[in-house]
Amino acid sequence: RGRRWRTGPAGSAAAACGQPQPAAHVIGPLFLHPLPAEAEALRGEVREFLDHALADMAPDRRARSWLGSDPAFSRALAARGWIGLQLPRAYGGGGRDAFARFVLVEELLCRGAPVSAHWIAERQSAPMILRCGTEAQKQRYVPGVCRGEIFFCIGMSEPQSGSDLASIRTRATPTAGGWRLKGQKIWTTNADHCQHMIALVRTSGTSEDRHKGLSQLIIDLSLPGITIRPIEDLTGDRHFCEVFFDDVDLPHDALIGDEGSGWQQVNAELAYERSGPERLYSSIVLFDTWLQHLRSIGANDDARAALAGRIVGHLATLRSMSVAVTAMVGAGGSPMTEASLVKDLGTELEQFIPTALADALASDAEHDPPLPLQRTLAYVTQFAPTFSLRGGTREILRGLIARGLGLR
Repeated sequence: RGRRWRTGPAGSAAAACGQPQPAAHVIGPLFLHPLPAEAEALRGEVREFLDHALADMAPDRRARSWLGSDPAFSRALAARGWIGLQLPRAYGGGGRDAFARFVLVEELLCRGAPVSAHWIAERQSAPMILRCGTEAQKQRYVPGVCRGEIFFCIGMSEPQSGSDLASIRTRATPTAGGWRLKGQKIWTTNADHCQHMIALVRTSGTSEDRHKGLSQLIIDLSLPGITIRPIEDLTGDRHFCEVFFDDVDLPHDALIGDEGSGWQQVNAELAYERSGPERLYSSIVLFDTWLQHLRSIGANDDARAALAGRIVGHLATLRSMSVAVTAMVGAGGSPMTEASLVKDLGTELEQFIPTALADALASDAEHDPPLPLQRTLAYVTQFAPTFSLRGGTREILRGLIARGLGLR
């Protein structure tokens, strides 16, 4: 701990494959884009907490990180003021800036902390409610999110719609008491563990109207008429769910903002989702575990040093991009093009890491990788194809980037 990577031509890669050293985080404060000192001051406190909280957790479990749901862990973070760190103090948040949250998130993800229970609520739902909701909605939901008591999932994708959100068919029809909801959502993370969903639905017009007539509603998932079915993935985990709405009655105040403003809200929400460090570090526990293996066997050959250097170099650049987008979001912007670039390039690296490390281990006939490394590699390899689906497919993102750059 305490070692800092350099971003010079070969120094960092040689350090990665040199003499055995204490375990260290791959990502640290001396990458290309510096963070303010007051934000960096938080890093040591978070590391000390995680040293104890994650001491007995195997790397293949930590590799799940922001898909690892542990409400008790989330409440422990909340007790330290680390959920809603960037949200206003008036609503139970920490009142810190975007850079402080970046440091916190970076440490949580690099160590593989199980943050999934509160992740969407803190990252997307609470900021969306603060930005577009009524004062009653803010008071009702945001403090509970900051206490680690209220968890949200997001309902966007639907069967037959793919990444084309504008074609969704789930509909909320106005009634005397509010709204009647009918339809289906799919690939909804942690719907079976959350109390609420923020869903994009059609409230007027037809799917041919595209972006017009779409609204977002806050849905209490305990209401009659809601059925939630977990979907088991290739790894045996059940993060995703399909959710059915069979004439669910919602109150008037389920609507966020104005009727028909859902498309603009979702664009801002996706900027939160696509811009953060979680789009860089899905494979980082695997990378760290591989580096520890190299240190244990004293590996110091050029091929493995070059691979480590290539990964670290890409991470450094992407991290700088992510910090820059974080600054834009923190300033109240909605940097859709920039966030899409970070997500697309970050996903590419996240998927490269397990493939490259599998090849590197297979080429070493002298050393069998330890079982924890094998298990971590197996999990990340199986799950990595989803990296380019969640938060927008690669094809959709590149279309957004091209449009943002004026190329289409």
